[in-house]
This record gives sequence, structure tokens and C-alpha cells, in this order.
Amino acid sequence: MATEEDSVDQEIEEGEELEKENKGKKVAKHDSGAADLEKVTDYVEEAEIQAQQFANAMQVVSDQQVKEAARKLEKEKELSKVKINKDDVDLIVREMEIQRSQAERTLREYKGNVIDALMALTN
Repeated sequence: MATEEDSVDQEIEEGEELEKENKGKKVAKHDSGAADLEKVTDYVEEAEIQAQQFANAMQVVSDQQVKEAARKLEKEKELSKVKINKDDVDLIVREMEIQRSQAERTLREYKGNVIDALMALTN
């Protein structure tokens, strides 16, 4: 009988050990699920950060474009104030064989100075 009791006790101990191992496996299994979930949340957080960085970069580019447009508009206003001689424009169009609008613009950029405008067009 003693051997039967020993074998029963031994089976009980082995059963308890198997239960502990199974619980350890279940915990590990659940831990890996938590780790996977953590990876997903990290990815989502990174995506949100990247989206915010992208939005900030787009805002900077937009601001630069607005400033550039304002600067160009201001320059056009300045150029339109410059008085140019019609004969000077005709000379530049005839000699350089360019469109009248380009000749006028170049002459305005050089404040009506025909010599400087011609030199700029030849270079």
C-alpha cells in the first residue's frame, strides 16, 4: 500500500507541476499579447507624431509661399512706379529682339537706365 500511496502522491505532485508550467505558459502567452498590443500603440503614437510633424512642415511651407507672394507683389508695385521712356523700350525690343513686356520689365528693373538694361540682357 505504501507504494500505491507514494505513486499517488507522486502523480499529484506531477499534476501540480504541470499546472504550474501551464500557468507559466498562459502568462507568457498573455504577456506576448500585451507586448504586441504595446507595439501597436507605439506605432499609432509614432504615426500621430509624424502626422503632426507633417502638418507643421506644411504650415511652414505655406507661410513661406505667402511671404514670397507678398514680396513679389511689393516688387511689382515698386517696378510699376518707375517711369520709362517709350523710345527706350522700342530700342531694346529692336536691338535685342525680345518681347515688349520683357523689355519693359528689364528697363523698369534698372530704373529706366537703357545701358544697364541692355548689358543685363546681353549677359
